[in-house]
Amino acid sequence: MASEDLVELKFRLADGSDIGPTKYSTTTTVASLKGKIVAQWPKDKENGPKSINDVKLINAGKILENNRTVAESRLPIGELPEGVITMHVVVRPPLSDKNTEGLQNDSPKKICCSCSIL
Repeated sequence: MASEDLVELKFRLADGSDIGPTKYSTTTTVASLKGKIVAQWPKDKENGPKSINDVKLINAGKILENNRTVAESRLPIGELPEGVITMHVVVRPPLSDKNTEGLQNDSPKKICCSCSIL
């Protein structure tokens, strides 16, 4: 693998700590990156992701899609050729089915003043 086919990434967690930096091929998918994040999640941190579906990766303000590659997801503006790219990690808190059903079925509908807007 040629060095120009590699990009150095680190993943910034919500508490400001990082996973990486590590070099990845530009053909690596976002789903693969998320899998590595789940596998490397620090054991001492609470509320870690259970699967890649619990993780969102953000680069330059864009949420990255699982089926896209690193090359397709990169925004070259402002990146240094030999620099480390920081992607932000957002973990979706787990919702139990019981909580989800309660929100859908038990929520009273509110009508705004007299205009009948729900």
